[in-house]
Amino acid sequence: MSDLIKEIEKRKTFGIISHPDAGKTTLTEKLLLFGGAIQEAGAVKSNKIKKGATSDFMEIERQRGISVATSVLAFEYRDHKINILDTPGHKDFAEDTYRTLTAVDSVIVVIDVAKGVEEQTEKLVQVCRMRNIPMLVFINKLDREGKDAFDLLDEVEQKLGLRVVPLSLPIGMGADFQGIYNIWENNIQLFLEEKKQKVGEAIKFDNINDPTIDEIIGEKAAITLREELDLIQSVYPEFNREDYMKGELQPVFFGSALNNFGVRELLDAFIDIAPMPQPKESDTRLVKPEESTFTGFVFKIHANMDPKHRDRLAFVKIVSGVFKRNENYLLVREGKKMKFSSPNAFFADKKEVVDESFPGDIVGLHDTGSFRIGDTLTGGEKLSFKGVPSFSPEHFRYINNNDPLKAKQLAKGIDQLMDEGVAQLFTLEMNNRKIIGTVGALQYEVIQYRLEHEYGAKCTYEPLSMHKACWIEADEKSDEFKEFARLKQRFLARDKYNQLVFLADSSFTIHMTQEKFPNVKLHFISEFQNA
Repeated sequence: MSDLIKEIEKRKTFGIISHPDAGKTTLTEKLLLFGGAIQEAGAVKSNKIKKGATSDFMEIERQRGISVATSVLAFEYRDHKINILDTPGHKDFAEDTYRTLTAVDSVIVVIDVAKGVEEQTEKLVQVCRMRNIPMLVFINKLDREGKDAFDLLDEVEQKLGLRVVPLSLPIGMGADFQGIYNIWENNIQLFLEEKKQKVGEAIKFDNINDPTIDEIIGEKAAITLREELDLIQSVYPEFNREDYMKGELQPVFFGSALNNFGVRELLDAFIDIAPMPQPKESDTRLVKPEESTFTGFVFKIHANMDPKHRDRLAFVKIVSGVFKRNENYLLVREGKKMKFSSPNAFFADKKEVVDESFPGDIVGLHDTGSFRIGDTLTGGEKLSFKGVPSFSPEHFRYINNNDPLKAKQLAKGIDQLMDEGVAQLFTLEMNNRKIIGTVGALQYEVIQYRLEHEYGAKCTYEPLSMHKACWIEADEKSDEFKEFARLKQRFLARDKYNQLVFLADSSFTIHMTQEKFPNVKLHFISEFQNA
């Protein structure tokens, strides 16, 4: 048992969230660089380095320079095993990001120094605050001109509703950027332009009034730095790990991920303060990581990670116990036992078959179609983990087959992509026409691209003006429901799991329907487990 606790204490599982283009994927790359997982980090947009970003494995991601799917990466650093979930920043892929947040124990929020807090960051931080997830803030791109550090700290507090404590401070910015003063470790890391992709050395100081500081960064910058440090001590609270763990205090670091700057400070502090794997609530009880029997849940499914093999992986976050290869585990929803001969662990951009995995780890299980998002696997106990949501889509389009000879491939492709949770499929009760609903419009392009390139099927879309999909909870034998179904038959559909859905064309329609049929309950979120 003590071996299990040792393994748990070694692990940190976190997600990286931000608005698009704030530098999440670049930061992920640089963290891997410190773990020795990759020798040279590929710049996401740079043409000088022909290597793509390690965490962007889909062809469309490499073409666009954006992340479309959450990627799982792991590396070792200072005797710890770190699991990173790099999420898409683009709002059109937000649903994938929301689900990923159910599998992390803490989060790093990346903010662009020039743009400050942006819309998508606000939404994602709101989700983290609802779940009290511990958050670290990394203010990125300091080698460019941007907002004043204290203005940014104010903005983070006001717009995101966070209570911040700076643990590092920039010396200058943009053209005058000289480095970072690390409050956490009391040292200065100098920014040397010529060492862009390599890691620079830090110069340690015991005393901020040391005259050597003036020699290194210049008298003017040294005076400003001392004034700013005084200000921090008088205005901001002291760092308290308990408050951070409860999600009530957020440490802030500054740096430039592209230039590999301030990233080591972030990572070292992260190792010291971030939580190890945490207990998780199920429908019957709280499950603790140190329990001896295995439990875990599927938070993501991805088809065709390797286009040559047409494989489909279910990503499972291990909550308790030890997951062992070739052991029988219970898929709770189906009530059937399953055995996995080649579970994958992710090390940087490589997959490796593992014999055992521990709480906090993410395991990829080869899936022939048995899994759904939100499924729970256990050593035999019948329990289900809660809180893997499916949100009502905001965009709707009819999907049509463009090549009648490829109807089978199209059906298979749509089926598998919907299992991944990239979008939702609704079939109209009246005429069986298929409608795809997504949280963001860019998903349609991704679906079209992946259907053609991964399944050899072509599709076209037809616009459809709908406001929301509402899952229906009602007594289907009641007269009230029958009247509702008669009046609304044109707008009734079934989702992939055969649940009845009402497609409402406006918020007014929803309001009127709720008034007229009070016993027909409409829900905007469907929990996958209840399917």
